[in-house]
Amino acid sequence: MKQRTLKLQRIYKEGSAYLESRQIPDAQIDAWYLLEYVTGISRASYYGNPEKNISEEEAKRYWEYLEKRARRIPLQHITGSQEFMGYEFLVNEHVLIPRQDTENLVEEALKVIRPDMHVLDMCTGSGCILISLLKYAAERKHITGVKAVGADISADALEVAKKNAQRLKVPVIWVQSDIFENVSESFDLIVSNPPYIRTEVIQGLEDEVKLHDPWIALDGHEDGLYFYRRIVSESISHLNDGAWLMFEIGHDQAEDVSKLMKNAGFCNIYVKKDLAGLDRVVCGMYNKRVVENSSRTKM
Repeated sequence: MKQRTLKLQRIYKEGSAYLESRQIPDAQIDAWYLLEYVTGISRASYYGNPEKNISEEEAKRYWEYLEKRARRIPLQHITGSQEFMGYEFLVNEHVLIPRQDTENLVEEALKVIRPDMHVLDMCTGSGCILISLLKYAAERKHITGVKAVGADISADALEVAKKNAQRLKVPVIWVQSDIFENVSESFDLIVSNPPYIRTEVIQGLEDEVKLHDPWIALDGHEDGLYFYRRIVSESISHLNDGAWLMFEIGHDQAEDVSKLMKNAGFCNIYVKKDLAGLDRVVCGMYNKRVVENSSRTKM
């Protein structure tokens, strides 16, 4: 390892070069975030005085974190947080790290959320979808009175979600449940980012994902559609007439998930693309009459 320096600019350049030599994606960005995390310095302060000294203790911690990142430990697991929808969320090895693509799901839910709605986030993980939905709706759209439930099979994940809700001051009822096993109410909106990666594909993912994201949050079983099937079929008895079911999906799953919803009697089904132009969200409305007619037809 190179000799440590106590000058901000020098140690940042060495940190960037070190991560680049270890073939870490976005090495310069990660080196910066770690420097910011250790020192608390802003970019403006850095550029204003790049020759500022930092303490030996800060330099030591910085290199310890760089070495962790070089071992493919996700940046967010080192810093313990990730921004999502403009809010800061606690994350650890028990929850999926929030991705920007998932903001598309929240944005679609914001289009239909209304005061006094009953909302469920199935497979809630860190709680980022539900918490940011409620927080954003209250702060930007002045929508209040929403009753919210977050469900997940993982007790460890729910502990993270609870902490996030407390930090962001959002009231949520948390339920440990295998899909709808322990959920009894009916809802006006259900959102979900379920595990959707095909089992055989997971081993080919980058180390940051396959080694550090919880397998239970990734594995969508053989064809990646296992949880969509369950949620679509089981949600029927938990949706009020006119309620919406909204999913995040893999980029190649829009047709399959839309078909599942159509066959179950959902209507007004549409697909929303992400900023990269890839299919990212599938939404559908529960129409009690259509679903009942569909059920009678199948009989």
